[in-house]
Amino acid sequence: MRYQHMEEGRFLSRPNRFIAHVALAGREEVCHVKNTGRCRELLVPGALVYLERSDNPARKTRYDLVAVQKGERLINMDAQAPNQVFREWAAAGNFLPGLRAIRPESTFGGSRFDFRLETDGGTTFVEVKGVTLEEGGEARFPDAPTERGVKHLRELQRAAAEGYGAAVFFVIQMRGVTRFCPNDATHPAFGQALREAASSGVAVYAYDCLVTPDTLAIHRPVPVVL
Repeated sequence: MRYQHMEEGRFLSRPNRFIAHVALAGREEVCHVKNTGRCRELLVPGALVYLERSDNPARKTRYDLVAVQKGERLINMDAQAPNQVFREWAAAGNFLPGLRAIRPESTFGGSRFDFRLETDGGTTFVEVKGVTLEEGGEARFPDAPTERGVKHLRELQRAAAEGYGAAVFFVIQMRGVTRFCPNDATHPAFGQALREAASSGVAVYAYDCLVTPDTLAIHRPVPVVL
């Protein structure tokens, strides 16, 4: 995927989950943050950030904060991006053979999964999770407790038990991590649910991404350590 009209700034503060104050071209700009997660290790004062400018006069903020430099890593933190890049990647034939249709936002049981993929061999439900947390080269999810994420894993497990294909796909929004692990320290219930789902037939994938200030693309698989 590609962003348009990118500009570079320096992060100043984040008064709430939705907005950030950024130093941009000698002025302070209020920007929309496209990620409601904590991101405390990313959004630190002085961090180099990349903003997408919108020319829509109806918007309350002119800019979206979509990427941040953390040391030598450029990290995309747009929470909407993982679904888009997964769809582009899967549609190009990189995920399931014989793909005939990709249907977003498909309901199963009490959950709505990100995608329902129809192939020559049947139906596969896929839940996509974006990963921005990295520590010591290890990518982890989640960065905050997510009961919704646990519910999705339980429903994927149920789908697998009923004979459907079921997968959770972690899009690591950076390049060069050594492995992916559930973040048990932050939400042990998610880690437990992920392990139970994997042992019950739910496929678990993790892929890193090629990231530039204005692009994001799925790159290659990363070892999953449960």
